[in-house]
Amino acid sequence: MPKPKVFEKPSGVKDYLPKTVARLRRIEIQVLACMEQWGYRQIMTPTLEYYDTVGVTSSTSDKRLFKLLDHRGTTLVLRSDMTAPIARVVSSLLKDEPLPIRLAYHANVFRAFEEEAGRDAEFFQTGVELVGDASADADAEVIALATAALQAAGISEFKLALGHQGLLNGLLRESLEGQEEAQDQLKQCLLARDYVGYRYFIRNMGVPPEIQNKLEAILELRGGKEVCEKVASYTQDEETRAAVHNLCEIWEALEAYGVSDRMLIDLTMIGHFSYYTGMVFEAYSAQSGFPVASGGRYDNLLQRFERPAPATGFALKTTRILEILGPSVKEDEKRVLLVYDAAHRREAYARASELRSRQGYVVETYRADARETPEIEHTADGKASWSGRVYDEIVLMTDAARGGMGR
Repeated sequence: MPKPKVFEKPSGVKDYLPKTVARLRRIEIQVLACMEQWGYRQIMTPTLEYYDTVGVTSSTSDKRLFKLLDHRGTTLVLRSDMTAPIARVVSSLLKDEPLPIRLAYHANVFRAFEEEAGRDAEFFQTGVELVGDASADADAEVIALATAALQAAGISEFKLALGHQGLLNGLLRESLEGQEEAQDQLKQCLLARDYVGYRYFIRNMGVPPEIQNKLEAILELRGGKEVCEKVASYTQDEETRAAVHNLCEIWEALEAYGVSDRMLIDLTMIGHFSYYTGMVFEAYSAQSGFPVASGGRYDNLLQRFERPAPATGFALKTTRILEILGPSVKEDEKRVLLVYDAAHRREAYARASELRSRQGYVVETYRADARETPEIEHTADGKASWSGRVYDEIVLMTDAARGGMGR
């Protein structure tokens, strides 16, 4: 057998040490509790899904999917997002559940990236899906919940950028009717935030000056509610004007929620998944240059699973939030070490059980040799240290120590 790679692991995956796991679990618990207060019930789906069922409908590029074969030769994938698996469940196990359906989740997802990109191949998300409500109020609900969930996670300083996939598609379609490749190229530039490339492509397309000016003006469609009013003058197409009206309704609902002060309309923003059809949004923290949450409306995805229904949702980028907050430190936690010998084992176990029944106590036990007297050092903040570990209290329950206390 080859020698195991003791210190190595596959590219893009991480080991999470105890303090980091403690923080991750606290984020998970606090955010899911927040979502439950809004009426969202937690769901769990398999890590493995059929490629033909969920892999294709996830809208994740094949080269970014982790694929494997089962013993029958059927292609499986590690889930690359949670929206498609939940759509599968809503269309099958929950097919008789009345709409709307509110579901929440916390899960790890997998995407294969180029090694030099330095991105995680496995990461955690905590999110919700609201299925069966096509209203602007439903979109505003998930955005308002995203702000509440970020605060529950411990992120206080953040802003949200609000776009609209349907509106952007309409503006590009009007200007470049029948030129799908050109529309897709401009979308790719916007997705990559490549505004220089966006302008360069437009100026080399050979379109009339008025069309060029209209396309370049999209880059200026950023701001507050006035953007809704401004963009209305850009179009006469009924479908596009309906998208403008939808965006205005969402903004008004966000004002009612009291969260519009955190919002910025940015019509250059485009969703990372092709299944988005309406509003899309991203949240940015002051401590990170990457989104800490994202979501949007996807009204056509459920149809692929033969249960047509409108839907909207979002996901917190839990791994990025973890990087911002750092390892967990519980201020109210009291760590105690009980050191005992064979003669005091029963007494030590009883004492440990009694302490663990108290709120906030973490108790470790150590059996010492009958002749061993642990050397306890005291720290500047009044704690006790032994063998390189620090405790709030060390209790010696040995004949050698005669029941002394190391505090």
